[in-house]
Amino acid sequence: MKKLIILLVLTLIIGCKNKNSHNSGKVIADVNEKAALKKQEKKDHQVRQIKKAEIAPNVDGKMDDPIWNETKWYPMDQNWIGEFPDVKDFFGRYKMTWTPEALYILVEIKDDILYDQYKDPLKLWWDDDCVEIFIDADNSGGEHQFNNNAFAYHIALDGNVIDLDSQKKPVLYNNHVKTRRITNGDVSVWEFELIVYDDSYQEGKTNDPVILSKDQRLGFAIAYNDNDNSKERENFMGSVFVPGEDKNQGWINADIFGTIILEE
Repeated sequence: MKKLIILLVLTLIIGCKNKNSHNSGKVIADVNEKAALKKQEKKDHQVRQIKKAEIAPNVDGKMDDPIWNETKWYPMDQNWIGEFPDVKDFFGRYKMTWTPEALYILVEIKDDILYDQYKDPLKLWWDDDCVEIFIDADNSGGEHQFNNNAFAYHIALDGNVIDLDSQKKPVLYNNHVKTRRITNGDVSVWEFELIVYDDSYQEGKTNDPVILSKDQRLGFAIAYNDNDNSKERENFMGSVFVPGEDKNQGWINADIFGTIILEE
């Protein structure tokens, strides 16, 4: 009788352990499933093929490099902030090319008033006229407001390049983007050489740039902050359609970036 009681007790203990083991597995599976749902893959949109340059453009703002005759213009015609501007006040378009070392971007902006009210490059930089370049090295999308999952480079009229770091502070990234602007009348030609970094980038550390290659996909968008003598920017014109009412998402959410594919 005593042996029978012991056998029953052991059976109950083993049964409870198996039940708990199965439940633990279910909990882990549920957690993994929720994590997978939380990080959705970016859905590619505005997919564009970008031609490689056999000779890198000279970043001089003159628009006379051979590659610029072989590439097409794309519009910056999406109104992200403010009223849609009159063509006399603003018109913007851009071209792109690449080499293994960098992306090259040519921008032509018609803007009758160039406004730079803050001489400190780290003060309210988005309220001055500036070009903003958004880049996501692995085209993964997702949140990047205070991390390096993607970058939102604000290039000011004086050439300073600003974005927010992981400490939520503005930082100069002048070694990431080389630029030159030439303005004649109300038309400015901006030329950029952009060194691409991925999400392993750490401020204050030695970082290796991404080597670009054929068929590589990157998240990309470009925009222009326009201010005509106001305290705050009046318009923010982008290159990508953003659904919903709040269209000022580029500095937070890399999902809204278009997708560029590097071709030879």
